[in-house]
Parts: sequence; C-alpha cells; structure tokens
Amino acid sequence: MSQEKIEKNVGLLIVCILLAVIWGGIVEILPLFFQTSTTTPLEVNGVTVVKPYDAVRLAGRDVYIREGCYNCHSQMIRPFRAETERYGHYSVAGEFVYDHPFQWGSKRTGPDLHRVGGRYSDEWHRLHLRNPRSVVAESNMPSYFWLQKTAARDTVGKDIVKKMQTMAILGAPYSNDEINDAALALEGKTEEDVLIAYLQGLGTALSNFQ
Repeated sequence: MSQEKIEKNVGLLIVCILLAVIWGGIVEILPLFFQTSTTTPLEVNGVTVVKPYDAVRLAGRDVYIREGCYNCHSQMIRPFRAETERYGHYSVAGEFVYDHPFQWGSKRTGPDLHRVGGRYSDEWHRLHLRNPRSVVAESNMPSYFWLQKTAARDTVGKDIVKKMQTMAILGAPYSNDEINDAALALEGKTEEDVLIAYLQGLGTALSNFQ
C-alpha cells in the first residue's frame, strides 16, 4: 500500500493513525504494569525504606493540596546534574507508591520540594509560612499566616479515619490501631503543624539510607 494512496483516502488515513497510536500505547504502557520498581515501595539493601504517611503527615498533605502548593512547587527531581546538585538525589518511582495522587508537578515558580525534608528546622518553616520574605528576601510566595490559628482536627482532620481507610484500600499497610488513633494524633495540632510535618518528611526515605 503506497503512502500516496493512504494520504488521499481520509478514512484509511484515520484507521492507520489509530492503529499506530494503539500499537505505540501497547509497546510503551503495557510493560509498566509488570515493572515492579514502579509499583512497590523503595528498598535499599533489602530494607523497605518508604512508609505510608502517618495521620499527621497525611493531614498536612491535604493542607498542601488544598492551598495549591503544587501550582508553584514540583516534587520531581530529574536525573540531570544541574538538578541533583541543587536538590539532591533524583526522584525514584518507588518513593511515590503511597501518593494518591502524586504531587510531581511541572511548574517551578518556587524550588522543587522533593528533598526538602530535614533541610530546614521547624522554626524556619514557621517563619517561611507566616512571612516568606523574612527568610528569603526575594521570595514571591504568599503568606499563609492563618494556618497557625486553625485547628487541624476541625478541617483536614474531620475525615482522617476515612482517609486512612481509603489509603489502606489503595495499598497503604496501616494497622487497625494506626487508623483508630488517627484523630487522637491530630489533637492540639494546627494546620501549620501538620503541613510542616508533611514537608519535613519529603524525600527523607532515600536520603536517610544513602
């Protein structure tokens, strides 16, 4: 069948394009379902280093998503020298198995946050959230001062038990005690507290075992 014949026959051209797309999808996507490194928690020297979010960090993650932090910060360090020298070890698929949905992002108005855990103190994060320019003079990040005044249990913590039960259905190995004690874990914590806990855990699973 000549190329000219295909190009002059619209119906035939559409069929050929669909066949090409379907075949490309099968070749590119199907093997991923059998690649365990993308669907199992990251292991280092035979030790599983990635754990599901505890109740506090899971609530903090909800604050992160609600406030749209992903609009300016990615959580995906690409394997390029310029990125690894600035942010740390490149991101590995096994680090994201408990992220539903993942927060990779593509927009970097602010720096990538995947290895931000442990890089700064809790106090630094508090100052940064309340008045970003107090610690980074050139920052254009808005202030999130109200987070320190809002009890986490009254907002993101209202359905924390159901959220953990749902995460368990999706594969997070929570124990019954962890789920039942979820609401208690948020007692006395503000939205600022849980968000900082979430940030302080980002990227530490691999970093701690390097």
